Amino acid sequence: MRNSVSKSGAAAAPARESSTTKLARFFPNATPVRIPVRLTRVANGSGAFSESTVIEFGTPTEVLFASTLPLEFADKLRLRNSDGTLDTEACVVAVQYNGGRTAVAARFTGEVANWIVKPEL
Repeated sequence: MRNSVSKSGAAAAPARESSTTKLARFFPNATPVRIPVRLTRVANGSGAFSESTVIEFGTPTEVLFASTLPLEFADKLRLRNSDGTLDTEACVVAVQYNGGRTAVAARFTGEVANWIVKPEL
């Protein structure tokens, strides 16, 4: 294995793996994607929260992304992209806490007809 070297001659530090990438290891069908969405936690009596984030990985039934919201297992979410072609609900199935950001996996609660990650036939 070769080390990369910067112009100054110093060895470059290896790229740090994101917490979402680490979580994706538990989802063997996860495909890298980059889909900006508005994420809203559907209120369950404790109030709704919302933020913009990016879906980093997808499977035919799940999405993985980083979030700063206080999300927990089984929270219901709404995911919507800017043009509305993706507007669906999902349920949190995994969380991995890492400092101020949380890697989250959420499973669609219903079929998403126009989802870009399709099952292999």
